Amino acid sequence: MQPPTQGKSRRNGGVTAELPTELTQARRFGKTRSAQSTALFEDYVELIADLLAGTGEARATDIARRLGVSHATSIKTISRLKKAGLATSRPYRGVFLTEKGHALAERVHLRHRLVVDFLRAVGVPAEAAEADAEGIEHHVSEVTLKAFAQFIKSHGSGQ
Repeated sequence: MQPPTQGKSRRNGGVTAELPTELTQARRFGKTRSAQSTALFEDYVELIADLLAGTGEARATDIARRLGVSHATSIKTISRLKKAGLATSRPYRGVFLTEKGHALAERVHLRHRLVVDFLRAVGVPAEAAEADAEGIEHHVSEVTLKAFAQFIKSHGSGQ
């Protein structure tokens, strides 16, 4: 059996769907790859901001433990954050965010809260909403975030 071609219908679990154009599909997959590459930086700056706010310091060891990665991976990613202008470090003092890093952390935090609030509004339990938001927040478009906010505004938070 040959795979479906562009413009032809395909059966998928009993539902017939049109295969998108190559350009449309490539754009969608490209967006996903881009989101995956920025998700790592976003997770790190969000966690660093949380650690700094909560304990006053963000050490590579603490970051590694909380993200479930090795210390070496944490050091490597922090180095990349510094090269990107998102973080700095001081000997024996840990990691700090630059102004650019703080701005990114704030955007990520707001996006995370919005996704969690939306999931809670549609009936997702709190713990599942928090866990699921960790993946969704990096892949959701601004258009979808605005729709989430509008839904919450018109339907309540569900919490």
